[in-house]
Amino acid sequence: MSDLTISRLTPEADARSELPPARPGRRGGWARRRRSAAALALVLPAAFFYVVFVLRPILFTVQYSLYEWNGVTEATWVGTENYARLLSDPEMFGPILNALQLIIYFSFVPVSLGLVAAAIIRKFATSRLAVIGRTVLFLPQVIPLVAAGIMWTWIMATDGVLNQFLRLVGLGSVTRAWLGDFDTALPGVGVIGAWVSLGLCLVLLLAGMSKIDPALYEAARLDGAGPIREFWSVTLPSLRQELAVCLTVTVISALASFDIIYISTQGGPGNSTLVPGLEIYHLAFFQREVGQASALAVALMVLVLIVVIPLQRLIRGREQ
Repeated sequence: MSDLTISRLTPEADARSELPPARPGRRGGWARRRRSAAALALVLPAAFFYVVFVLRPILFTVQYSLYEWNGVTEATWVGTENYARLLSDPEMFGPILNALQLIIYFSFVPVSLGLVAAAIIRKFATSRLAVIGRTVLFLPQVIPLVAAGIMWTWIMATDGVLNQFLRLVGLGSVTRAWLGDFDTALPGVGVIGAWVSLGLCLVLLLAGMSKIDPALYEAARLDGAGPIREFWSVTLPSLRQELAVCLTVTVISALASFDIIYISTQGGPGNSTLVPGLEIYHLAFFQREVGQASALAVALMVLVLIVVIPLQRLIRGREQ
């Protein structure tokens, strides 16, 4: 008889055979709990700062918007009167309209130009010219917005580089103080915003194009598609995620713009370039209308959500 058979007949072997089987589920449960606790420990600090520095100020802003308060004396309850004034007073509603117009310059112009530039650079992506092009177009994203505003203020001044160039080519009759004219101040600010946003859109769209399968382009060429048809049928549908990010970031920057306008025009001439961010600043710190400023801030937050959420669903809708 073998040793294995003898060991099976011993009392110790019989006792071991009667032990209940191990419960791997209990060990797995403890492991899951430990992982969950570790993940919660990592999330809690960020959640704490988010609640304290984001959600709490938002709740206070909503509360202040229901009062008439100068920031010092006792506040007076006015309910929704501050919000009603936003819709009835042209001086309150005008900045919102200006911000909506800036979406064209801050968002749609740089995204469109970024698509064209990315498609061109992609054709010679490995050349030195492509590297120079990416660097030059992305450079505005690195420059501080305050510096960009000061630089463009000098360029668009009465004796700035732009007017000097126009006089040089014989177009002196169209020169003007571009940021001081009622008709050109808002488009001038929009040019600054488009110039700043172009680099980010270009980099994001180039990254998206690098992930497109080359086989899709080969199949399109076999079907007789030219460069324009390839762009509309292959490139553009493959960039939905990147387009959603670009449009979301640039639309928010248009609606919440402050620094470029504060440096370049300060809302002038008149109120032609006044935007909600600058108006909130004036109301709260100069006119001491904290309640009205808070109501405008809440309206701006709601406006951003109303514009951005449908835009994302429209772009990503076919993928969901």
